[in-house]
Amino acid sequence: MHDSRQAVHWPMRDGVSASVVSVPQGAPHLLDFLAQRMPGISRSEWAERLAQGLVLHENGQTALPDQACQPGQRLYYYRHLANEPVLPFQVQILFEDAHLLVADKPHFMPVTPSGRYVQQSLLVQLKRRTGLSNLVPLHRIDRETAGLVLLGKRLQDRDAYHALFRDHHIHKLYHAVAPWRADRAVPTVYASRLVPGDPFFRTQEVPGTPNSETRISLLRTSGLRALYQLEPVTGKRHQLRVHMNALDLPIEGDQFYPTVLRGPDAPEDFGQPLQLLAQSVRFTDPITGQAHAFESQRQLAL
Repeated sequence: MHDSRQAVHWPMRDGVSASVVSVPQGAPHLLDFLAQRMPGISRSEWAERLAQGLVLHENGQTALPDQACQPGQRLYYYRHLANEPVLPFQVQILFEDAHLLVADKPHFMPVTPSGRYVQQSLLVQLKRRTGLSNLVPLHRIDRETAGLVLLGKRLQDRDAYHALFRDHHIHKLYHAVAPWRADRAVPTVYASRLVPGDPFFRTQEVPGTPNSETRISLLRTSGLRALYQLEPVTGKRHQLRVHMNALDLPIEGDQFYPTVLRGPDAPEDFGQPLQLLAQSVRFTDPITGQAHAFESQRQLAL
């Protein structure tokens, strides 16, 4: 059945927008339901959130743990992590107009809240700094990758900006530090078929029609190391990391390829960042018609 109710827009709290969950038929009391529905958060933490007024009914009233659930009701909650680690880096804003914000992300920072980071994520930091509750990333880069991230400021512009990426009307260049090998012909174009791998956070190549393509060129060498320019024609998960590894040129600091050295939940080693940088982006703004060209202010260690 179509739900004709209007979405409720709650104010941000410390840069975090409210999330919503709908209650199904036959759900238990509120605390039991939340603990069962989202087991990644412990029951005791849900109890603490309820006690702090971080779960609300649609009418704005604070939800109570022993209240009975009503089928179809919506509960609004704010993501929060106790003892969230602090990243020793800050995001930079390179450009901002009425429609678009361009950020320069450091290594180790997720674009959106995930895993151990909520307040430290790029999106929440920027929402807190700008006060823009509708700010949304227009694309993603890995938490381990540094560099440029584009964010839209208005909901009505989102589809036009997404079309830039979908229709390949945006030109992106990455820099990477990896081994230099005289037996590897560069520049080259590498294409392969990528699918989700094992463990879940890896991507793997399989036989079949290629669904990913990267143009690779050499910028300069320093002993047995080199700085490469990577131009992704497609945007598959971990594409640049997998393609460089397939050429026996694994990117320095990569903890997942060729072998898993440290899982995604392991403590950070800020002294060994992945040497991959979303270095530049060029496109014509679909809203203003303005030609844009942005470059990251960050540098890789060659």
